[in-house]
Amino acid sequence: MSETPPMKIFVLGSGAGGGFPQWNCNCPNCRGLRAGTIQASSRTQSSLAISDGGTDWLLVNASPDLRAQLETCPALQPGRAVRDTAIAAVLIVDAQIDHTTGLMTLREHNKRLPVYCTPSVHSDLTSGYPLLNVLEHYCGVDWHPVDAIGGVSFSIPELPSIEILPVPLPGEAPPYSPRRHKPAKDDTIGLSFHDRESGRRCFYAPGLGEWTDPVLAEADRADCVLIDGTLWKDDELVDRGASQKTGQEMGHLAQTGSGGILDRLMQLDTRKILIHINNTNPILDERSPERKRLIEAGIEVACDGMEIEL
Repeated sequence: MSETPPMKIFVLGSGAGGGFPQWNCNCPNCRGLRAGTIQASSRTQSSLAISDGGTDWLLVNASPDLRAQLETCPALQPGRAVRDTAIAAVLIVDAQIDHTTGLMTLREHNKRLPVYCTPSVHSDLTSGYPLLNVLEHYCGVDWHPVDAIGGVSFSIPELPSIEILPVPLPGEAPPYSPRRHKPAKDDTIGLSFHDRESGRRCFYAPGLGEWTDPVLAEADRADCVLIDGTLWKDDELVDRGASQKTGQEMGHLAQTGSGGILDRLMQLDTRKILIHINNTNPILDERSPERKRLIEAGIEVACDGMEIEL
């Protein structure tokens, strides 16, 4: 009897908006990476590719770095024809620029592009940032509404073994959105990927403003958690002179502080990985005390090219 193919997850990008180093940033991390004075690796902007062990893959978020990211994952370019891709569909967790701009890279797709997102995200991507409208003049888009408020699970036809449950996340709508500072419940979602064959689960939440009961429930039953690692502390950007915004104002819960990411992760008996890491976060320096603290707690830091099999 042949073994069931595992659910495969490929981390195309592990950084937050702007990547690492950010093109115009001279914070200690970005300056140190360029100068070679810190031990760290560059990162592109957050995106995943997921497969049920077959040929087809689901692209989760389409970052501005997508073209370069696709070159790092040969499975996404099987080369069966002159124009070819293994990307069966795109699933978007929010309408932020760092998760959607890569859709333009896919404009040369040789058929209509299946795009899965919530109605609120679709509204933003057809109005304030009308990427989907533009794509209609190229490959075209088939929109598949994702019902996160009703908690309706779904599957991508080409990946029949993987069931996907959308989970509303407390977060923030993009700066261009009319719902900025008054987000809808489905402006930001997490995703629970369940392999029906093996029973294994992965919970992905690159943007998380608050722990809620549904989030805790999905994180607790997951075999692997890929969760918001944007900032080490809430006032990190202010402290480093990079911005006047706090993590909470951007819709991201910091790793430290009361009720932070680390407090909860250390209570989970599962594989724990931080993703969507901002260029200012000291954990990017592999010799930093903050990184040492993560290692001692059994918490990993995602890197571009990381492969996970469940």
